[in-house]
Amino acid sequence: MDQQFLTELKGIVGEQAVLENEPMSRHTTFRVGGPADMLIQPPKEKLAEILKLCGQYGQSYCVIGNGSNLLVGDKGIRGLVIEMVSREDEFSIDGEMMTVGAGMLLSKAAHLAAGVGLSGMEFAAGIPGSIGGAVVMNAGAYGGEMKDILRTVTVLDGAGREKRLTAEELELGYRKSCILKNGYLVTEAVVGLKKDDREQIRARMEELKQKRIEKQPLEYPSAGSTFKRPEGYFAGKLIMDAGLRGYRVGGAQISEKHCGFVINTGNATASDIRRLMQEVSDEVERQFGVRLEPEVKLLGEF
Repeated sequence: MDQQFLTELKGIVGEQAVLENEPMSRHTTFRVGGPADMLIQPPKEKLAEILKLCGQYGQSYCVIGNGSNLLVGDKGIRGLVIEMVSREDEFSIDGEMMTVGAGMLLSKAAHLAAGVGLSGMEFAAGIPGSIGGAVVMNAGAYGGEMKDILRTVTVLDGAGREKRLTAEELELGYRKSCILKNGYLVTEAVVGLKKDDREQIRARMEELKQKRIEKQPLEYPSAGSTFKRPEGYFAGKLIMDAGLRGYRVGGAQISEKHCGFVINTGNATASDIRRLMQEVSDEVERQFGVRLEPEVKLLGEF
């Protein structure tokens, strides 16, 4: 690690704000992952300066949100991890438009919208990710997805220059956008919602919450749906039909409650989870000729 880079980084965010050799198991919903060389949680106004510094020193970095769609390797992440966290002042409402900082949790944004009688985010109330991550992956559930409500997204490019993109420019598709391929960092999003009765909004959110509790293994660490939905199929049903319900590798297991989820039963390693995903994909392909692709993003060294 370049010591001059580290010194200048600490000058930007403060010495105590740079966490060295930080276990990524503390920052992912799978609760696995080795140490990152450095991890910071900077305020939005410092991001451009940080990206420029990384460019100046040729320092690699990656950006995470709530870590809800990540599998970080047991050997950790070399370089800098920028973790976007929720800040209370990164939220505002103008009529039916809501501006939200990238670090805010989807669930919190949905509840804030419901609190002022704005509908459209009910589908997102139970998704454990952040706004930024949801934009990158065009997150969705129960018939709704981010592309239905996104109006504009503010990003920084690799040089720290700010751009504002329309929903059309984001190239939103099934669990994808142009963010990753262009190396953008999401700083905030504007979503368009609709006025509705607060109690009706909350009732819909409660209904979806109960569906999640009934059907998903929320009591275990996981990254949500582990595999993308193959065209014409459902990943969970293919896994179940392949006889893999409850299949285990070390501490990783195919959930018996919902076969589309890989769970950490308590002592899984990232290698256990990765191997389980590989073996399940291989067996489903062997039986049905369909290759399951991970929805979970793999990061770091395994």
